[in-house]
Amino acid sequence: QVQLVESGGGSVQAGGSLRLSCAASGRTFSSYAMAWFRQAPGKEREFVAGVSRNGVRTYYADSVEGRFTISRDNAKNTVYLQMNSLKPEDTAVYYCAAQPTLGVWVGSRPTDFGSWGQGTQVTVSS
Repeated sequence: QVQLVESGGGSVQAGGSLRLSCAASGRTFSSYAMAWFRQAPGKEREFVAGVSRNGVRTYYADSVEGRFTISRDNAKNTVYLQMNSLKPEDTAVYYCAAQPTLGVWVGSRPTDFGSWGQGTQVTVSS
């Protein structure tokens, strides 16, 4: 399994921006579909964005479409989440997730991913 470490979380005012990073261990990063999920207090973990192994295909939750951008750099074993126009409802712990695949994508459910980071807190104040 790949080891994942998130960074870049913090506190920001509504309308601001943050960039999350997720560094992965191992030499087979390009074999993994990658995604970001988030979980707010008292709520279930939800899909935010995903990217295919080669970075060509991206997937977004309706709630972040047009505001968030997921990307990956396979040479650096890193996936990013650029978050713009942040809203208070974006406040959550954000998790990076990985799943090896031979296909283009694996799905957007938490159970579709086998490796998880420890999470990073994002707080957006109004």
